[in-house]
Amino acid sequence: MPKALPLEQLSPLPADRPVYVVGAGPGGLAVAAALRARGVRVVVLEKADRVGASWRGHYDRLRLHTTRRLSSLPGLRIPRRFGRWVARDDVVRYLEKYAEFHGLDVVTGVSVERIDPVPHTEGGGWRLSASGGRRLTGGAVVVATGHNHTPYVPRWPGADAYGGELLHAGRYRNPEPYRGRDVLVVGAGNTGAEIAADLAHGGAGRVRLAVRTAPYILRRSTLGWPAQRTGILVRRLPVRLVDTLADPVCRLSVPDLSDRGLPRPASGLYTRVRQGAIPVQDVGLVAAVRAGRVEPVAAVEGFEDGAVLLADGSRLTPDTVIAATGYRRGLEPLVGHLGVLDPRGRPREHGARTVRSAPGLYFTGFTNPISGMFRELARDADRIANRLAKDLAG
Repeated sequence: MPKALPLEQLSPLPADRPVYVVGAGPGGLAVAAALRARGVRVVVLEKADRVGASWRGHYDRLRLHTTRRLSSLPGLRIPRRFGRWVARDDVVRYLEKYAEFHGLDVVTGVSVERIDPVPHTEGGGWRLSASGGRRLTGGAVVVATGHNHTPYVPRWPGADAYGGELLHAGRYRNPEPYRGRDVLVVGAGNTGAEIAADLAHGGAGRVRLAVRTAPYILRRSTLGWPAQRTGILVRRLPVRLVDTLADPVCRLSVPDLSDRGLPRPASGLYTRVRQGAIPVQDVGLVAAVRAGRVEPVAAVEGFEDGAVLLADGSRLTPDTVIAATGYRRGLEPLVGHLGVLDPRGRPREHGARTVRSAPGLYFTGFTNPISGMFRELARDADRIANRLAKDLAG
């Protein structure tokens, strides 16, 4: 198996080779458009048959949790007719139009399996091993395969023998198949909270939400002021200060649901963000919990004799368990041998920064910022494009 080359064997970025972008989601398309605007030859490789594949697979009611005005990618605004909170299908339409508008070279049906440095004796750059035996050589590579790449379901004891329906939230589309059914949603992040509310409003017979750590719930907008703007303003302030400022605001804007089984979180808002837990934006969960249509319960510990075992010792027998338990970035097969990932599989450097031993290898879209994913993808795109254009020219 080839190993990462030492720094002295790596050459400056070769300008006679294209830049490859892996992934045709919003991050990959944004970087490609920004590079093309600077005269850099760029090719986007996408394993699916169309751009925006991850957005196409999300549940039907999903909307951007960030405002239209603060979510546009470089060079093309999201149309005003899509409204303030852009729906999933309109996000897909925007990404399709974005690729067309910028004339991006997107090659679909190509899955990149591994990235390796090319020795300076062979011209330098990076070699991509892709499906169908392809070997592609680029001057630089931007990995934009996404924060939500590989569905993750915990290895619960007894889950393999469970006779009921158990699925990851990535397979959930709408509440129609669950009308009249008893559903347990596991995980109280944004996805779990929204799916639980969707089921409650869509006719499910009973909806319970398994909560391990009480979420920090925010109103998506208060008196017309979106939570995203607050996130932008405070993102560089000290953690303790933001925690102190946020607590009274949240207490005033979101009712205490402790008597319904959903207590207020023990740690502060920004402390949770720094630990990787983004606040839950309320799009129906609070009202559903207050009305008793969504019942918070203890965390899932395992499965036994057809029942779900909870951390408080109780047992449930739902018809369906939906695991809103997140995703993994899935970068290890692609670049795990290069020393560019931390112990949790996250890129050690992000945006315009690169690991010293891997010049020309960039990552975008692998954080979940409080200031909004699309906004940060747009900023990353410009920074990466500026850096690459200079490096390739110099």
